Amino acid sequence: MSEQASMQTAILGGGCFWCLEAVFEQMRGVQRVTSGYCGGHLAAPSYEAVCRGDSGHAEVVKIEFDAALVSYRELLEVFFAIHDPTTLDRQGNDVGSQYRSVIFYADETQRAEAASLMGALAEARVFADPIVTELTPASRFYPAETYHQGYFRGHESQPYCAIVVAPKLAKFRQKFGKLLK
Repeated sequence: MSEQASMQTAILGGGCFWCLEAVFEQMRGVQRVTSGYCGGHLAAPSYEAVCRGDSGHAEVVKIEFDAALVSYRELLEVFFAIHDPTTLDRQGNDVGSQYRSVIFYADETQRAEAASLMGALAEARVFADPIVTELTPASRFYPAETYHQGYFRGHESQPYCAIVVAPKLAKFRQKFGKLLK
């Protein structure tokens, strides 16, 4: 399979996009991670509109990855390990529908893979509470403003990054060391 033929895209939301971006850009096989918005009704949403909670969008990351190097299932396994998929419209102190846990699937194969993993996690009782992650067909993705892209890399000592993002990144490195670039 050529590299071009093995390139795929995943769109995932699990709280603040800074957290997800910081983790996924360090994964083997991931070529690009773009923070943005998906799943709402407002055309060309801004960060301010999404934060107000009335646009319907979730903060997400679009992950472009080489499926010959990392599988969609591995991306999802990391996704479920680095956020709480059991809290409705919140991640820690980030509250609102823009922080919901959501998988925007590109096709039936991604939908089936996500549903299978969610079922396996529920059956294994990995989480004390039920998984509330939405499984939704992908809609238009809007890249976030430039200052959000690569945010953690440029702001590691900023309080939110140090307190919220850095521990998720450390958890990923410890639990999924074999998937590091």
